[in-house]
Parts: sequence; C-alpha cells; structure tokens
Amino acid sequence: MSTPSPYREDAKKLLVLGFPLILSNLAQMAITVTDTIMLGWYSIEALASITLMGTMIFLFFIVGSGFAFAVMPLVAEAAQRSDDVHIRRVTRMGMWLSVLYFFCIVSLLFWSETLLTLLGQDPEISAIAQSYSRIAAWGTLGALLVMVLQSYLSALELTKVVLWATISAAVMNGFANYVLIFGNWGAPELGVRGAAIASVLSVLVSLVFLSFYAVYKKPEHALFQRVWRPDWEAMGTVFRLGWPIGMTSLAETGLFAATSVMMGWIGKIPLAAHGIALQLSAITFMVHVGLSNAATVRAGRALGRKDEAGLRQGAKVAISMSVTMAILTIILFLSLPEFLIGLFLDSEDPERGNIVAVGAGLLAVAAVFQFADGAQVMGLSLLRGVQDTRVPMIYAAVSYWLIGMPASYILGFKFDFGGVGIWAGLVCGLAVAGMFMMARFWGRSVRIGAH
Repeated sequence: MSTPSPYREDAKKLLVLGFPLILSNLAQMAITVTDTIMLGWYSIEALASITLMGTMIFLFFIVGSGFAFAVMPLVAEAAQRSDDVHIRRVTRMGMWLSVLYFFCIVSLLFWSETLLTLLGQDPEISAIAQSYSRIAAWGTLGALLVMVLQSYLSALELTKVVLWATISAAVMNGFANYVLIFGNWGAPELGVRGAAIASVLSVLVSLVFLSFYAVYKKPEHALFQRVWRPDWEAMGTVFRLGWPIGMTSLAETGLFAATSVMMGWIGKIPLAAHGIALQLSAITFMVHVGLSNAATVRAGRALGRKDEAGLRQGAKVAISMSVTMAILTIILFLSLPEFLIGLFLDSEDPERGNIVAVGAGLLAVAAVFQFADGAQVMGLSLLRGVQDTRVPMIYAAVSYWLIGMPASYILGFKFDFGGVGIWAGLVCGLAVAGMFMMARFWGRSVRIGAH
C-alpha cells in the first residue's frame, strides 16, 4: 500500500479546518451583500450611503479586530502546549481590549455626518449615512467580541460552530432587512435605519450562539470566570501582538476606504457601481481569508511544536490553494461582469445601464489584482501564525499609503482614468504588499523563532 503524500495530508487538514471558515466568511459576506442588494432595490441614494458608511464602519471594525486576530495564534500555540490557563487569559484580555477600543471610537460613528462632509461627500448622502451609523455602531461592539470568540474557537479547530453561528446571523439579517427596510408585514418603513437594526440583531444572535457554545464545549477554560478582572500581563501580550495587526488592517482597509471617498468625488453612480464591484470582490476574497485563517492556526501549531519543516510544507499547500482560487475568480469576473453587477440592481431602475457599464470596467480591474490580493493576505496570515506582526505593519503602510493611495489618485484624476484608474492604484498597492509579505515569510520568518 502506497504511503499518502505528506502534501495531500496537509491539504486535507487545511481544508477540514479552513472549509467551515471559508463558508463562515461567505455567510458573513451574505449579510453585507443582502444589505447592498436590498438597499439597491430601495434607492440609489440608500445604496450610495451604505457603500460609504459601510466602508467607514468596516475600517473602524477591522482596526479593533487586531486584538481578536492576535488571540488566534496565541491560543493555537498554547493549545499545542495544552496550556489551558494561558488560553483563558489571552482570550479574556482580547475581549477587554476590544471593548476599550470600541469606547475610543464610538463618538466618530455617532457624528459621522460631519466627518463625511469634511471629506467632500454629498451632504444628502452623508446625512443618510449618519442615520445608519448611529444604530449600527452598537453592532460594531458586538462584532468585535464575536471576532474574539471566533478566533478562540478557530484556534482550537472548532470551526464548524463558527459557520453555524454565522449562518444563523445571516438568516436573521435577511429576515429583518426584508421587514424593516421596506416596511413589510406591518412594520414601519425604515430604509437604511432598518438595515442598521437588522445588522445589530444579527450580531447579537452570533454573540449569544458562540458564547454559550464556548462555555458548553470547553468548560475547562472557564472563559467568562471573573471576566471583569484585568490581567495586565496577558493584556500586554495581546496588545503587543494585536496593535500592529490592527494598524496593518488600517493600512489596507484605509486604502479601500479612500477609494470609496474618491469615487464619491466622481458621483453617486460611480460610487454605487464601486460598492457593488467591491462586494463581488469581497465575496471571492473571503475564500482567501478562510484559507489564510486556517494557515494562521496551522502555523501557530507548528510554532508550538517548533516544527519548521511542517510550517514550510503547510505554507506551500495553503499558497497553492489560494492561487487556484485566484485563477477561477479571474475567469468568472472576465466572463460574466454585466450579469454579476446586474444582480444587485432593480431591473426597472433608470440608472441600471450606467451603473452596470461602470461596474463591469471595475470588475475587469478586480480580475487583475486577484493574485496580488491572495498573496498579500496569505503571506500576512502566515506571518501572524508565527507571531511576526511589526515588520509586516511597516510593509503594509508603505505598500498601501505610499504606493497604492498616490497611484489611485494620480491614475484616477491626474491621468483622468476615473474609477478604473482609482482601482488600478489598488492593484499597485496590493502587488507590492504581496511581494513584501511573501519575501518576509520565506526569507526570515519561516525559520521558527527567527522573528
């Protein structure tokens, strides 16, 4: 009997861990996509405002998620050493830091209209966006805590529950959107405020689901025992690893947020098309994210074992899977752009043709950056797995803000390529980031303990 290929075994383990995470990320995206589709049916102004404010909220959220992402490799390494006490300590302090972060940024979400107006956005769109953010802000707090629990459970390789919790949240969001946005079944017609309420409810479902499961499945961790007591040493550990992750996410997400602001300068039709194209790109990107999260856990386990050969092998398998997904996405985006964009729009909308035309051009550029986007997130996640986060933060800042941002502005406005030029700048930033992250991992951090 032939011996199974070690690469095949690694691929199987990665998929067992990563497939529920991929589906969970897609289910999470379904929440945002549902908001986009239903608000697109409601009005173009509502779609433009949710595109703008959704990007801004995600920006704040992803920065705070740095502490949750830090929990994942720390728990994975501790689990490999069977250190239940350390698992509890770092997870609880991940929650603490997430809550403290939320109270630092909540005022910006409550008075977002002023911020958006200062950024040159349409006053009407800015006002609608604020009515959304004042409600959705509370969902951000819950979402940060959900991220900590998801990282904790994923690091313990309990990923199926993450999937089911996210699916439950997506179902709740879709149902509440249908009722509250349009005023169905006797409910008031709330528009974007209805979408915000639906988002808060969906987060609450996920938070309750994961909390009860964590207590039931891992009673030995006593996760919520004396949760109100600070643990300064563990907090310092999570903070030191997490803040560079948050700043790295800020650099990348900030670039995408900046492109939304730039598209808003062009007009509401390009902004609406941009929002749809971003949603489609994000859906396919979630596959890369799910694989990369699994790669983080596997790398953290390898670090706990001091297994450099296993780390190298697992990284090669994860990268190969990411490349395969990129190829499939390129084929899809180049083959069916008008059909994909049209799914998000009312067939009777008078602006449908214009939005589809703009969106199809953006999707062509999105096809170009698939390899770069996959490379940067996979490289970054492997680096997180071996707890190397500070140098990647610098790489991200240079790639996205010193290269990607200026390139988007110059190509979009100075060379007058418009939205396609703005997106071409994204390609530049993502490509440089991908090269930097991969070079860092394979050149240094793949050697266990080198970081």
